[in-house]
Amino acid sequence: MEKEPIIWTNVLLFSLTFAVAAIGVPVYAVLVGFSWTEIIATILCLGYCGMSITAGYHRLWAHKTYDAHPLLQWFFAIGGAFALQNSALHWSSDHRVHHKFVDQNDKDPYSAKKGFWYSHIGWMLREYQAQRYHDYSNVRDLQNNKIVMWQHKNYLLLTVLTNFGIPLLLGVLTGSIVGMLLSVGVLRLVLSHHFTFFINSLAHIWGKQPYTDQNTARDNGWLAFVTYGEGYHNFHHIFEFDYRNGIRWWHFDPTKWLIKGCSFIGLTRNLKVCPEDKIVKAKALMQLKRAQARAIQLQLPDAEQLLQKMEHEYALLVERMQAYYDSQKQLLQQKKAGFQQKKDQLMQSYNDFDLGKHCAELKQNWQLQQRQWQLFISQYA
Repeated sequence: MEKEPIIWTNVLLFSLTFAVAAIGVPVYAVLVGFSWTEIIATILCLGYCGMSITAGYHRLWAHKTYDAHPLLQWFFAIGGAFALQNSALHWSSDHRVHHKFVDQNDKDPYSAKKGFWYSHIGWMLREYQAQRYHDYSNVRDLQNNKIVMWQHKNYLLLTVLTNFGIPLLLGVLTGSIVGMLLSVGVLRLVLSHHFTFFINSLAHIWGKQPYTDQNTARDNGWLAFVTYGEGYHNFHHIFEFDYRNGIRWWHFDPTKWLIKGCSFIGLTRNLKVCPEDKIVKAKALMQLKRAQARAIQLQLPDAEQLLQKMEHEYALLVERMQAYYDSQKQLLQQKKAGFQQKKDQLMQSYNDFDLGKHCAELKQNWQLQQRQWQLFISQYA
């Protein structure tokens, strides 16, 4: 069977840069050595490239999880060219197809079901889906973005100016042109590439699936450290329009912190967040499915009654959770109405207190049921 044509530009780029990073950089480090200036510059440029992909290409343009000021968009557009991962328009088009047809070998551009090598880098070495290079019908919204289209039209020039110009400029300023070309130029590029590629490969085979098992995406806190928070991939694939990937305060997600931080100075706005009740429900459903599978596997004599009890406990958990969140929404709406109707402020305050007390009681009921659920389900984890 005839194989798809090789994309020699990509093969040469990935091969040569990897060879220089794997051989040239260590040799230079031993014979000459890298200064702290070169090391710090490499880390900063690596972070700039990575965050331009995660906060810009991924969460801003591919998923539209928030809106960004033009200044921030220019910052990401330049950084994306520096990262050398194709234009924002092309990258976003590929990624939207990936989410729409995840794990479908004939449609997903980097399907994890084709193996680690293919999803990591192999999909870029041959023209497996030639139409990807001219069909941008799924990113018509981005075609109306002047900054995205400017970067797309001038992408080749921008990649040359950033990938050669920035290391050369730093080399001239520090008096170490070769060192900067090797560290900021090549090593930074190779690390930036493979850290991003890990999301397509490792994040689909290594980790847990706390929210859904309908695709291969996994949550992996360790992977989040080298991917600027993108390691919480199972969450992302079920709630892709949330600007966060790591939803808890302890989750390492610097991309989330950047987006949120920029909102305080007006550079980002309309940050989209998935309702908490949907997240809790998805997690509880996965716990139920695993507990049911475990109970069936154990072949207990009262398995049928146990499965029914699991269903009952889950239904009770969802019912109490939903009652709490519904009352919370009602309370917020009532408070907003109270602010708009100042003449009824005293009466509204009384109603707020009454409903607030009821909301607190519902929350207590839900939390008690949640603790009971965790104790019950932990027996079959």
